Amino acid sequence: MRDVDQPLLLVGAQRSGTTALAYAISAGFAERGGCFTVNGKLLYLAARWLRQDDVAARHLRTDEVLHALWRRPAGGVGAEAWAVRAEEALRAAAQRVADGDSTDAHGLVCEVAAQAYGTPLWGDKYNEYLLDLPYLHELYPRARWLFLYRHPVEVSDSMLRWEGDRPWRSTSAAACEEKWAEWNGRWLDFRDHVRPDRRLELSYDDVCHAAGAAGLADFAGISLTGAPLRRRALPTQGPPVTERAAEIWRRICELRERAATTSGAQ
Repeated sequence: MRDVDQPLLLVGAQRSGTTALAYAISAGFAERGGCFTVNGKLLYLAARWLRQDDVAARHLRTDEVLHALWRRPAGGVGAEAWAVRAEEALRAAAQRVADGDSTDAHGLVCEVAAQAYGTPLWGDKYNEYLLDLPYLHELYPRARWLFLYRHPVEVSDSMLRWEGDRPWRSTSAAACEEKWAEWNGRWLDFRDHVRPDRRLELSYDDVCHAAGAAGLADFAGISLTGAPLRRRALPTQGPPVTERAAEIWRRICELRERAATTSGAQ
């Protein structure tokens, strides 16, 4: 069983298949007595509301965090019990801060997360973790990272078809690709801070096939039944609309080619 400071964090741009993959991982974690949340977002909220300034003021922003947690509840096996533990941990932390018994924001966040997940084998999927990579790395330098990527044209098509209350959804192919490029580019700029054995980069197509699923299961230390994702019929991949998306996709493909070359040499 891995230590509590080594969570598995699943990241990827929106509409890349991360949610479906996260549910499969959550089931695999549960089989081993672990807890993997789908859109738990606790650490994302902590970066904004559980800061050192808040601790110094003895006023942890627990109300804001709890509102966000319950407004769109996390998914995955055991998510309801996780949310209850998270609330208990946040309320207790706020009391300690108010009493001056906790002065380190980072340490406090790690304590809250440990109590919420309640097991050394834990993790979370949240796309927006791509926006806080340095912060998360500072919290958990030994974390395991799973990065899932998908062709920008497919992501753009899926995003434009996205329904529901999503005010942050881009409404043109160019805007979708620019958002895709920004989020994936952040991973590319960050990845070298993580040891190669603590990161796994997979494409959407990889996870639609048994071989990719096997590599993922080995990395995560869980069992997976079949391919976690199903390949959806979408328009034939064409060139990205924007230059930036084309450049980011080229960089991703180069990483993939280098990884394949290294694997073949071994």
